[in-house]
Amino acid sequence: MIQARLQKVGGFMAGMVVPNIGAFIAWGLITALFMPSGWLPNKHLARLVEPMILNLLPLMIGYTGGRLVHGPRGGLVAAVATMGMVAATRVPMFIGAMVMGPLAGWLMKQIDRRCVSRVPVGFEMLANNFSAGILGMGLALLGFTLAGPFVGGLTAALAAGARKITTAGYLPFIAVFIESGKVLFINNAINHGVLAPLGVAEAKQLGKSVFFLLEPNPGQGVGLLCAYWLFGKGTTKNSAPGALIIHFFGGIHELYFPFVLMNPLTLLAMIAGGFAAAAVFVAMHAGLVATYSPGSIFTAIALAPKGGLLPVLCGIATGAVVTFAVAAPIVARSPAPEAGAEQFRFTTEPAAAAAPSPAARPATILFVCEAGAGSSVIGAAVLRRKLEAARVDVPVRHAALSEMPAGAEMVVCQRSLAARVAQIAPRAHVYAVDDYINSPAYEEVLRDLAPAAPR
Repeated sequence: MIQARLQKVGGFMAGMVVPNIGAFIAWGLITALFMPSGWLPNKHLARLVEPMILNLLPLMIGYTGGRLVHGPRGGLVAAVATMGMVAATRVPMFIGAMVMGPLAGWLMKQIDRRCVSRVPVGFEMLANNFSAGILGMGLALLGFTLAGPFVGGLTAALAAGARKITTAGYLPFIAVFIESGKVLFINNAINHGVLAPLGVAEAKQLGKSVFFLLEPNPGQGVGLLCAYWLFGKGTTKNSAPGALIIHFFGGIHELYFPFVLMNPLTLLAMIAGGFAAAAVFVAMHAGLVATYSPGSIFTAIALAPKGGLLPVLCGIATGAVVTFAVAAPIVARSPAPEAGAEQFRFTTEPAAAAAPSPAARPATILFVCEAGAGSSVIGAAVLRRKLEAARVDVPVRHAALSEMPAGAEMVVCQRSLAARVAQIAPRAHVYAVDDYINSPAYEEVLRDLAPAAPR
């Protein structure tokens, strides 16, 4: 129950942040290039940095949060409300935007639900505009006078505490929390909800932050997947190379989570690697200039500050080596999956047994993940190729869980999301996957669609 709630919170946070990652990277590149310590120092262009981090990015997150709850009207009111908090303090208001955005969208939704039937014919536009304007004004005033100063003080206090922990040398111990949470699929809550706001506050002062590196570091996943590649057995050994390439270069970390879950002792290796990597980051004063997403090695290189690439690469490499050293004997001594059982490939039945079998070809197959921009992209691409090879002409697209329509007919998703998918789309036929590359669920989709395929 707790894990499901954390996953839901993490997914919603990711839904607010991930669509705006391009803007974060744009800000980070401007910072890395034009700040006095950057690659191409330019005092005039560097004036873009502060307005973007203080105004643009929080407003985008707030708008996205409101839109997720109540569409464009919710986003509009959320942006106005977030502006009140932004204007109240000089601290980057990411935590405030993540709270105020959904709250504003929810309030707008309740007002629309209760008032739409009471508006006289011909006055709908007037009522819509004034209701949004009045609510936006009230929330902006509330954010400016109360919420903004409170959240600003809280953010500053958290950042100061995080700096003290880092200075005291205790930061590497955060690996226990991060690595355990990642394999439970609450990585989005950890990265976007906790570490990213701390990193932004620190980067505003120092030009870089180690907090951007802690959760998205691909080193530990590389070490684990190499151990399975060299010492694994059966399907794990065969699946590891493909997962390694996508994980390291594509930044889709969810691909290695099932490898940990199938052998929980390997979590010790992940924690050891995370601890070692963080220790190197701290010792070498490593940091990135902006939010690190996706967790690809290319993103790490692009967001490293001038003169700061070597510490970043050393920390990533250390995480990989230490994880491999601890995981290799664990993997080597583990028995092979039982024949026919294939413990690694958990997905032999649809997750929603009560859902009706697809009697006809669906209009679209949806591949759903928390944010709609990571594992679902990989899964949709794999399934699309399999359908094309089988000459089954059904479009496959990826989507965030929060944007999945209630009328979806056929949905493929991560196993931990299957119950929530069934609640949102109760008539959908749901297929759960754990291995995004070689899941037997893909073959089941093909079998179910075969009768509807052209002869």
